[in-house]
Amino acid sequence: MRRLVNIRPGRGGKVFLGAAPLALVAIGYVVASAARQAENPADKLLPPIEAMWSAWIRMSLEVDPVTGSIPLWADTVASLHRLILGLGISTGVTLAFGLVLGLLPVARATLGPLVAAIAVIPPIAVLPVLFIALGLGETAKVALIVIGITPFMVRDLASQVGAIPEEQMVKAQTLGASTWQIALRLALPQAMPKLLKGLRLSLGPAWVFLIAGEAIASDVGLGYRIFLVRRYLAMDVILPYVAWISLLAVLMGLLLSWISRKFFPWDHTRGAE
Repeated sequence: MRRLVNIRPGRGGKVFLGAAPLALVAIGYVVASAARQAENPADKLLPPIEAMWSAWIRMSLEVDPVTGSIPLWADTVASLHRLILGLGISTGVTLAFGLVLGLLPVARATLGPLVAAIAVIPPIAVLPVLFIALGLGETAKVALIVIGITPFMVRDLASQVGAIPEEQMVKAQTLGASTWQIALRLALPQAMPKLLKGLRLSLGPAWVFLIAGEAIASDVGLGYRIFLVRRYLAMDVILPYVAWISLLAVLMGLLLSWISRKFFPWDHTRGAE
């Protein structure tokens, strides 16, 4: 008897299985939208596909006479700049602290409780504090992303580094390696693919914190635009923007996955995964 756990779809099967739920969701939306439009042509909750397409063309091709820029691309550039800056800072801090906490028991005993305490603080709760302390500019929005994802990334990377087999540590010290050499030549190569994986898993929360920051205090950005048009119940704009954010997040995740497989292929064997 063939068990479900042993059934492994091929490449074509994976594509079909992945596309099927998306197709069902799309068909369900079209049917529900048509039903609501038939009942009330002025309904804005589930706009028809053609209305969303018209809004997408307007937002992506027409210049806003007030700002002199095309809204979608101006919002995208602003949001990606904030997001990439926040992710970059988080990655650097995570790499440094993750290696230190993972390798040095003294540092883990000293700083571990602090990192754990920061990790349980809801980042959105400190957003007013950030705006008061750092102002309403870009710094507070980037800081929210950093505060929101860095503690979890640090804890994850530190645990991964701390799980390096003891035999490797003993062998490196037997060969005369210093702490610095152990960190750079033993721990760092093994930590990098784990760091990229942690960064990929943090993309979702990072987008959440970005949208929250832009919604409260901003004059450009994807989150700003969504919360700006919601007062007009412009679902024909909101839904395409949400889909665009999702696509950007997926593409960023695929890019990080490609980088990991390109430079650290040994971490993607069946046993490693």
